[in-house]
Amino acid sequence: MCSRDRLEQSLSRIADPKGEGSRACLTLYDVAARNAADAADARAKAGISLGPLDGVIFTIKDLFDVAGEVTRAGSKVLADEGKPAKADAPIVRRLRAAGAVIVAKTNMTEFAFSALGLNPHFGTPGNPADRARVPGGSSCGAAVAIADGMCQIGIGSDTGGSTRIPATLCGITGWKPSKQRVPTDGAFPLSFTLDSVGPMAKSVADCAFADAVIAGDTPATIVPFAIRGMRLGIASGFPIEKLDETTAARWKSALAVLEKAGARVSEEKIGLLDEMAQIIGRLWLPQPEALSIHRDRIARRGADLDQMVRTRIERASTMTAAEYVSVIQERLRLVRAMHERLDGLDALIMPTTPIVAPLVSEVQSPEGYATNNLALLRNTAIGNFFDLCAISLPLPREGGLPVGLMMLGRNGDDRRLFSAAAAVEALFRS
Repeated sequence: MCSRDRLEQSLSRIADPKGEGSRACLTLYDVAARNAADAADARAKAGISLGPLDGVIFTIKDLFDVAGEVTRAGSKVLADEGKPAKADAPIVRRLRAAGAVIVAKTNMTEFAFSALGLNPHFGTPGNPADRARVPGGSSCGAAVAIADGMCQIGIGSDTGGSTRIPATLCGITGWKPSKQRVPTDGAFPLSFTLDSVGPMAKSVADCAFADAVIAGDTPATIVPFAIRGMRLGIASGFPIEKLDETTAARWKSALAVLEKAGARVSEEKIGLLDEMAQIIGRLWLPQPEALSIHRDRIARRGADLDQMVRTRIERASTMTAAEYVSVIQERLRLVRAMHERLDGLDALIMPTTPIVAPLVSEVQSPEGYATNNLALLRNTAIGNFFDLCAISLPLPREGGLPVGLMMLGRNGDDRRLFSAAAAVEALFRS
């Protein structure tokens, strides 16, 4: 199928009044996308290709700059007060240069500060597996758009799990790179320390191609590792505790499949995870960093913000500069220690989230919101805190709600982790 035909299918799904297009996609680039798709088809007819993403249908999260547009980051306040971007974000420029067809900007939690994917300003897109459930956040629109066929690949951001959580809850694949790999310039910040930019798609290969392009690398086909002999460490302790019934059953089944295929699965007790939990319990870095960005905005327009997001940011108001600096230094020590600890493993594995997607009705109260938000962030935050690369793979559904398997690799081992993930993906799809 040519790019223009794929694009028209995407536009049709976005426009479907019975679908989630109006909630998943906040800005539609139909004219520009048709021009880009026609150009890709003309190149293909002439035997010219800009690479594996030439003519592929993309969306980008609402926090990326597009020249001449206000970058909303899911916020009506920013939409009201923001100034148009002077240039495209680097990742947008790189996608265009690779021939990508950008069809829309996708919805997100305001300021990217929640794992649930709710947005009271622009609406919350329903989870494709059950529209009464949350899609996961903060890159909620991208995950729904991919799962519902509105695009092939979506670019999101990940500060504590914002690509991997919605990917898990919506049954697709989500990637978080090593932080330094992809520029965050031109992306509205949540945490200067932890923000990273990564793709979501329906396959490891698509995520790998997209990651290479936005990282400024040359895209190359991923060669899967052999499953037999692959060294996979189960992170014991809290990452595999308090799993809901569906997640526990799928996790157990996944381990059995891996071991039967010959993977060397070992239980790894990693005390560094407990140290991380203690530090996060004292101070979660996105809170003071977000407060530094939004302090004046909260003072002027606090009533116009998502009140759940506002409350989370304002918790940093009692934190001292000394506490912040102390946590920054402690984290650096732990990052170095984790890099050494993971030597000898192809990947550390765990359920991406300990629970399946909660019902929207379960997260309306402050208590329900906080409890479910913390549960969803619990495992994915490990990748950001320790500056690892990470991927969430959908496990076989078996007729139930989606569950993800997360694989984490050492900082800088992004391509190795893609190869390991491609092997595991093929095993689960066989």
